[in-house]
Amino acid sequence: MIIGNISDIYTNAIIKLSDIIITLLCLYQILLSLLKKDMIQRKIFEELKSHIKSKEYSILTGARQTGKTTLLRQLEYFCKQEHLPYVFINLENKNILSELDQSPLNILKFLPEVDKRVFVFVDEVQYLEDASNFLKLLYDEHSQKIKIVATGSSAFYIDDSFRDSLAGRKKLFNLYTCSFNEYLHLTGNLELLDEKSRIEKMDDSKSIRIDYLKNAWETYMVYGGYPAIITEPDKQEKVNRLKEIRDSFLKRDMLESRVNNEIAFYNLIRIIAGQCGSLINVNELASIIRVRRESVINYLTILQKCFHIAMVKPFYKNLRKELVKMPKVFMLDNGLRNCLVNNFNLPYTRTDRGELWENTVFRILTDVFSPDDIRYWRTIAGNEVDFVLPD
Repeated sequence: MIIGNISDIYTNAIIKLSDIIITLLCLYQILLSLLKKDMIQRKIFEELKSHIKSKEYSILTGARQTGKTTLLRQLEYFCKQEHLPYVFINLENKNILSELDQSPLNILKFLPEVDKRVFVFVDEVQYLEDASNFLKLLYDEHSQKIKIVATGSSAFYIDDSFRDSLAGRKKLFNLYTCSFNEYLHLTGNLELLDEKSRIEKMDDSKSIRIDYLKNAWETYMVYGGYPAIITEPDKQEKVNRLKEIRDSFLKRDMLESRVNNEIAFYNLIRIIAGQCGSLINVNELASIIRVRRESVINYLTILQKCFHIAMVKPFYKNLRKELVKMPKVFMLDNGLRNCLVNNFNLPYTRTDRGELWENTVFRILTDVFSPDDIRYWRTIAGNEVDFVLPD
């Protein structure tokens, strides 16, 4: 009887242990898949990696939810693989934030005791009371000891003190939402990515996968390139997440940029979304949203600095004419644009498909050229070249 009980206990233990092992294996597979997903590298990663050992600080800016923290973690992983000393500081941690607000030099307390230069990854640097002074002081007094790679919201970079006090001490890296190539990568369509590359390299090439590429392209045009939107399989949930970006993260941009009239600001970006590729008349916009001309100019600047819109100036050989002529405006993500106009229909069914396509082409061009270098050309007769590119 005792032997039988021991046998039962032993058998039950083996079964439970097997269940635990199976559960752990499942968790391991989930963790591994998440790690692989997070380790998909954006194009800008190589630029950041190349700059990481330079003396200048690396400052990563871009719209919210574009993956700045993930890039910082990937750089941290790179340092770990290369056996480089590093420390990761998240300023959403109030205790650490309080320490650094007391004195920037308190960051030295968090460093490992090594003789080498330490790479300090600072996430959400704008939370500091005086981020510009923090970065300037550490660069001027301890650039041989630490190299800072920082991320932060775009509102921080609007501040004139950031540009003036850090001149020659930092390099800015601008992170946009994902390109179509990155979209294919994030969705796991590596075969389509290879096929797209093959088509681009060969003249008059044909593809048996063209319909799949077309479907992927249309989805990208409709829902845009925010990483969380791309990796969400359910279309209704994509819409819900875009609405969250529109309602929550856009509002945070307003608050951090000290926008007093939120309704006017929101109405302005909705008007812009509905008129992508059109000329911007500041006086007309001021009349429509009922604010002063200076307020419209300020709102447009904030929307540019927060990576929601870009302004394209006209092409003139006479610089003075270029500065006084009206620019054209584009959204930097089609998903947010479609959310603002509340239209998620496929391109070929839409009345605004011309604006949608022109906005998409502009977004593609920003992967190759700086938005500041892109121009448009229009004759007195009204004939127009949509985009004039630098040599």
